[in-house]
Amino acid sequence: MNIMRPIALAALTACLATPALAEERQETIYLNPFAGFQYFDDKRDLSETGTFGLGVEYRFTPHWAVEAVYSRADADRKDAPGSSDFDELRLDGLYYFAGQDEAWNPYLAFGAGHADFGDGPATVRTAGTNHDESRVNVGAGVRYNVSDSISLRGDLREFHGIDESTFDTMVSLGISFAFHRTVGEAAPADSDNDGVPDTRDQCPGTPAGAAVDSTGCEPDADMDGVADARDACPNTPEGADVDARGCELDSDNDGVVNSKDQCPNTTAGAEVDATGCEGVTETIETFEIEVKFPTNSSVIGDTYDDEIRRVADFLNENPETIVEIAGHTDSMGEADYNQFLSQRRAEAVAERLTGPLGVDPERVNAIGYGEEAPIASNDTAEGRAENRRVEARIQVRR
Repeated sequence: MNIMRPIALAALTACLATPALAEERQETIYLNPFAGFQYFDDKRDLSETGTFGLGVEYRFTPHWAVEAVYSRADADRKDAPGSSDFDELRLDGLYYFAGQDEAWNPYLAFGAGHADFGDGPATVRTAGTNHDESRVNVGAGVRYNVSDSISLRGDLREFHGIDESTFDTMVSLGISFAFHRTVGEAAPADSDNDGVPDTRDQCPGTPAGAAVDSTGCEPDADMDGVADARDACPNTPEGADVDARGCELDSDNDGVVNSKDQCPNTTAGAEVDATGCEGVTETIETFEIEVKFPTNSSVIGDTYDDEIRRVADFLNENPETIVEIAGHTDSMGEADYNQFLSQRRAEAVAERLTGPLGVDPERVNAIGYGEEAPIASNDTAEGRAENRRVEARIQVRR
């Protein structure tokens, strides 16, 4: 008969140790002290008696729980003097009809355990009252949640003693103390529904349906602060001031954007040249600069300073002149990208002029023409090679 005790303890330990397999759920552990009144089968020769106990309940899903219960009583004998001690350890399964967050939680219960009917003080051993016994039980009850942590529980249980085919009944009332935890992986919050959790979303208010990168921001290829989807000018130079459409500003409204405007405060309505200055600019000399860039790159070091110094020397000898550094590409690839690349390459040469070679930045203007001004056919490899060039156009303003 004593085999029920280790089985019950082992089953409870297994339930408590089983890892959560559901995705996300609330688990609750209840401490269930209770007091009840137990009616014993006539075969036991025991009077009805108060019963006290404690249950530890593990509610591992909203509807299922397992409970280990210890109960104790001291029952008077009916037909003989004295009393009999009663101890029971059992393991029960409970099925709830509602979740933990509902006020009323009715349930069904079933279980098995081991009961010990022992001698009381100064008694004589009587058949049916002094022995160990395995009992199974079924019942029902209801839990009423007073708050998240406190609830009341009423329980009606029918016990069947297997050894002597006895039937005992107990009604009980208890108070429960709950301890909750959420297990499983909760879906991270994503307020703007862009697929990037709020904890990593650097642009938390992107429009519905917008394509975003891993940071939750809309792509902005030219990094001008205007997303590609709304950028009317997708290849503005890095650092240029742009409007809400992603286009460079033209503060004096002369048709030349600020980054290329060498005369930023021309009179309204005045006729200006490509540099944004009034008057007519005449090109008097053109140097083709032999600079080789890595594929898809605009980076150069000091390797070509001797070549670029020819331009610096001419400017120093002719202080009335200015220079336009013009970048060109062949027609391979997208036209927008070619224009962007040619601008960056022109700026790279201009930076060598105004930096290490000491030319006044006011006299240097970098413009990328992309594939717009070929000097040879783009249908041949030789022609395309000629079109990939940087020119220095020495100019005089008349």
